[in-house]
Formats: sequence, structure tokens, C-alpha cells
Amino acid sequence: MNLIAAAKKLRTEVNRLRFSTPVAYVYNPLDYAWASHELYLKKFGQRQKKIVFLGMNPGPFGMAQTGVPFGEISAVRDWMKINAPINKPIPEHPRRPVLGFACPRTEVSGKRLWGFFAEKYGAPEKFFAQHFVANYCPLVFMAESGANLTPDKLPAAEMLPLNQACDLHLRELLESFQPEWIIGVGAFAAKRAEIVSAGLNIKVGQILHPSPASPAANRDWAGQVQKQLKTLGVWPA
Repeated sequence: MNLIAAAKKLRTEVNRLRFSTPVAYVYNPLDYAWASHELYLKKFGQRQKKIVFLGMNPGPFGMAQTGVPFGEISAVRDWMKINAPINKPIPEHPRRPVLGFACPRTEVSGKRLWGFFAEKYGAPEKFFAQHFVANYCPLVFMAESGANLTPDKLPAAEMLPLNQACDLHLRELLESFQPEWIIGVGAFAAKRAEIVSAGLNIKVGQILHPSPASPAANRDWAGQVQKQLKTLGVWPA
């Protein structure tokens, strides 16, 4: 299936879902940041890939602002050369405004991830020739306080239909790219990748998540991940 059509289908499916406390606000960047996300798919998702990196869901200062997975603003605007109008989620949390490419905050996870790939490959075209980065779930969840909530914190009954929609989209993405590897960025993404890729003859691996909330990630994350990818055999030793 065409990736743009698949993303539109996922957008429709997750927009039908409803979430209870502690979730107070849900942002869907596939709605209000669609122009940027579509550009990302058109520029970098139009061929088969050897390796797909899979994140969990958008961060509040990354994809929530730019529509691109791990979408730290300078990486998207200056490295990928993607800059499109970003609208507003409705409703919008007053403490978590979407400012698009004018957002002054930095998504540390995205800065680490894309900075690592930029340093290794230089031009984005060289990285995306064989790689792609996606998120499992497109939604941002927030508590009434504005605190970020990850999908694994949702009640099991609400996770089930969300997983069904996200699993189907990931399966379509993998069938389109036909990669040799899918690499979960963190344990949650690796687990979903393992489940969804069953029967597709795709190898599954996991790397350390670049979140600053992880003490391990704050100790030379790039060096650790380089070693992990070489140990797995994803990249040559």
C-alpha cells in the first residue's frame, strides 16, 4: 500500500478512539501537521529500505510540533529541508501549545537520534537510501497537568483498539519497505515490532532509547548505539 494512503487510513482509525483518565488531551500530528508529515513520506519513503527504526509515539517538542518522527526542529527544517505550515490541535492544552517550527524547545531524543545519523551519513539522502524512521503510534497523550503520557501507560482496554490500528499500519509499512531489519528504539517499540513482523522474514533488534529521562542514554548515547548496531550485525563492524 502507498505510505501516504496508509498514513491517512491510520489517521482516520485513531481519530475514532476515545481515551479516559489520566488522558485529558490527545494530539494527532497526522491531522494538524499533515503537510509536513506528507512531505517526509514523499521525500524519504518512496523506495524499499534495508533498515527501519521504530519509535513509540511523538514527543511533545518533536513530532508533536513538526509532524516528523523524533522531529527535533533544526533536524527537520535544516537537515531534511522540510518546513511546512503547522496548524493547531483541537482542543489544545494551554501549557502545551503547538507552535510548529517556531517552537523554542528542543526535543532531546530527536536531537540525539537525527544528530547521530547526520554525523554518520552527512546528507539525509545518504541515510534514507537504506533507512527509514517511523513511530508506532501517531498520537500524543497528555494528562490534565500537561504531563506527557506514553501509550504503555494506557488502560489495557484502551490499548487494544489502538494497537490494532497501529499494528495494521506498521504491517503495511513493512510490507511496502520489505526491510531486512526493524529496530525498536526502546523496549516498547521492539516488542511491537516483534509481534507485527511475525512471518515476514524480518530480523528484529533493539537500541537504547535516546530520552534524557534514561540515565544510560545520558552517557554517550551515540557511542552505545553504534556498538549495539554493530553487535547485532545491522551495521558492519
